[in-house]
Amino acid sequence: MSLPTPRPDLVELEGYHSPQLDVQVRLNTNESPYAPPVAFVDAWLDALRAAPLHRYPDREAGDLRRALADRLDQPTQRVFCANGSNEVIQTLLLAYGGAGRRAVVFEPTYALHGHIARLTGTQVVVGERSDDYRVSPTEAGILIASQRPAVVFLCSPNNPTGTVEPRATVEGLLAAILEHGPGLLIVDEAYGEFANWSALELVADDMPLVVTRTYSKVWSLAALRLGFAVAPPAIITELEKVALPYHLSVATQIAGREALRFDPEMRSRVEMLVSERERLAHELALLPGVTVVPSGANFVLVRFDGDGHAMWQRLVERGVLVRDFSRWPRLEGCLRITVGTPEESDLLLGALRAVLEESR
Repeated sequence: MSLPTPRPDLVELEGYHSPQLDVQVRLNTNESPYAPPVAFVDAWLDALRAAPLHRYPDREAGDLRRALADRLDQPTQRVFCANGSNEVIQTLLLAYGGAGRRAVVFEPTYALHGHIARLTGTQVVVGERSDDYRVSPTEAGILIASQRPAVVFLCSPNNPTGTVEPRATVEGLLAAILEHGPGLLIVDEAYGEFANWSALELVADDMPLVVTRTYSKVWSLAALRLGFAVAPPAIITELEKVALPYHLSVATQIAGREALRFDPEMRSRVEMLVSERERLAHELALLPGVTVVPSGANFVLVRFDGDGHAMWQRLVERGVLVRDFSRWPRLEGCLRITVGTPEESDLLLGALRAVLEESR
C-alpha cells in the first residue's frame, strides 16, 4: 500500500518552529514576561464555570466583538475574532488569496505571511525593504502596479526588525492599491500597542484596509490564542463565510471579553515594557561590536560584528535563549531579543558582556 502525496507546491515547505529550550531566561518568542492579573484569572474562571460547556460557542463571538469594538471605538461590524492573529491571516487568505492570486510581502518580515500564503495556494511576491528596514512607498507602488496583487502585507512594527512604518507609507500603499487594484492591504499590528501610532486610524468602510492584532503580547494571553481584525464590514462578511463553524472556543471568548475589564493594568504593562525596551536598547548599544535597530515593539533586533549564531549558542550555554536570525537573508549576524523583566534584561546583558569579554 502506498500513501498519497501532498500537493506538489507544499513538498518543499517546512513547518514554522521556534526552538524551546530549558533555560533560565527565555527571550525568544516575544511573549509578555508578566502573567495575567490574578483578578482577571479569577473573573475568567468564574465566568467559565457558569458557561454551558455542553453547548457550542457563539459562532459569531458577539459579546466579545461588541466589547472589543467598544474599546477600539469601532462599529461591531468591523471586528472579526479568531484563534490568534495567525488564524485571522489564514482566514483573510482563504477569502482573498488562492490559486491565480498574488500576495506581496516586504522582506525581511514575519515568516508566516509568506508561509500561510503558500499554504492557501497564493503566489508570493517579495519586495525589498531599505537598509533601515523600512518600506519605500515609491518602490512598493511600482511593485503593486506591476504585480497587481490581491493582498499586500505590511507588518508594523515589523517582526523581526521592530521597525514602525509612518502613516505616509500606509497611505501610499493604499493609494497604489486603489489605483492598480482591486487588492487588500493587511497591516499586521501584532505589536501595535508598543508603537507610537496605529493604522486603525485609517480603517473605513470604503477603504481596502485590514488591521490585525493579538491578545498574546499586551494581554498576556498567548496560551489562549486570540487575535482579531478590524476591517470594512463587507470584508468581515467574507471572512465569516470561510471561517470554520464554532472556531472560537467559549473559554477563549470569555477570556477576551473579561480581559478588557482590566485595560488600565494592561496599559501600565505597555508603559513598563516600553521603558524597559529603551533601557535595554541603550545598554546593548554600549557593547562593542553591537548595532541596535530602533524598535517600536516589545523586542530589539541587534547585529553582531562576529558570528551571530556562535553568540546565540554561547548565550544558551549561559542559560539565556534569544531568537537566532543570523542565517536569514538580509539579517546576517542578527539576534532578536524579547523585552523581559528588568531582572531578565540584566541577566542577558551580563551574559553578553561575559561572552564579549571572553572573545577579546
